Amino acid sequence: MSDVLAELRAAILRGEYAPRQRLIENELVERYGTSRFVLRNALTRLANEGLVELQPNRGARVREISVDEAIEITEIRRAVEGLAAARAAERITDAEIAELRALGAQMTAVVNQADMLRYSELNAQLHATVRSIARHASAKTIIEQLNGQMVRHQFRLSLMPGRPSVSLPEHLAIIEAVCARDPARAEDAMRTHLTSVIEALVTFAASVTSRSAL
Repeated sequence: MSDVLAELRAAILRGEYAPRQRLIENELVERYGTSRFVLRNALTRLANEGLVELQPNRGARVREISVDEAIEITEIRRAVEGLAAARAAERITDAEIAELRALGAQMTAVVNQADMLRYSELNAQLHATVRSIARHASAKTIIEQLNGQMVRHQFRLSLMPGRPSVSLPEHLAIIEAVCARDPARAEDAMRTHLTSVIEALVTFAASVTSRSAL
């Protein structure tokens, strides 16, 4: 089941299936070359992760995360990712410092090139790298589950006018604090960044409400 689970999860996170889109069992069984039993187990796991909804007598569909829920998720991420950043600062190796600094240079370059799709990818890579450096299994599991639910909102935020000019310095501050092996500063930098994400989500929610009222 692990291959089907991983492949279907990745397809949802890539946006191959839209929010509220039904996941047709016959099509998925054929696509992934699996059995209904294995597929249903995978869908149950994805429902537990918050990526899929199981509807009585209607099957499964991709779950849509509201902006309000995205804000709540980010509040949890702020606490847990702050811990992970502090732990990363305590455990980072010289090789990992070089890796993080190279990632920061790439992020700066793509923002200068206005390549926001690539910037969104590097954003996710940076957070994943910090989690990996932290070597805190429980925090990693919690954050990755939350991030799976947040992926579409994270992509939208990266495309907001002016957002990269705010988030890039925040990301670079995280990198510098972790590379300086300063746990308190790393935690503060991560929490500051995710507070900024919450503020951007609030702004996004307000703009959606304003447009719907027109």
